[in-house]
Amino acid sequence: MTATSDLGTPRLASPDLLRSTFRRHAAGVAVITARGASGPVGFTATSLTSVSAEPPLVSFGIGTGASSWPAIAEAEHVGVHILGEHQSDLAATFARSGADRFGAPTAWRDGPEGVPVLDDVLAWLVCRIVGRVPAGDHRIVLAEVVLGDSSGAGRPLLYHHGRFNGLRD
Repeated sequence: MTATSDLGTPRLASPDLLRSTFRRHAAGVAVITARGASGPVGFTATSLTSVSAEPPLVSFGIGTGASSWPAIAEAEHVGVHILGEHQSDLAATFARSGADRFGAPTAWRDGPEGVPVLDDVLAWLVCRIVGRVPAGDHRIVLAEVVLGDSSGAGRPLLYHHGRFNGLRD
């Protein structure tokens, strides 16, 4: 095996380099919800990660300028929802700034710990926030799984190259 010198033109680290690189990285799509002082809040996240099985921990990133950040900064619990490929419109609604995320046609209910739980998702968790770690203009939120339901049917929604997609056979 020989090394190739065809590595393209390297670019200095920048927000644009990071964005263009991660546009090539397919990620699962989740919606994070919480109960805020003035009602439910939520946002689309592609940064959801399983951190630990014992104890069961997850993490996700949220920008400190995001409209949901003030509620997430104060919340004790969050909802984590894994979206199916049939939910690209829902993902887009929760990603859009200024959208009425919990208005029709979004179907949801008050769940355990007062967390908004979305209907018809592949899986949902209610998690207790155990840490908020500064990371540039974001915070990495660590949360311990309290309960949930992983019995939803369907295939996952993915985010790749700036678009929501389903798996291809």
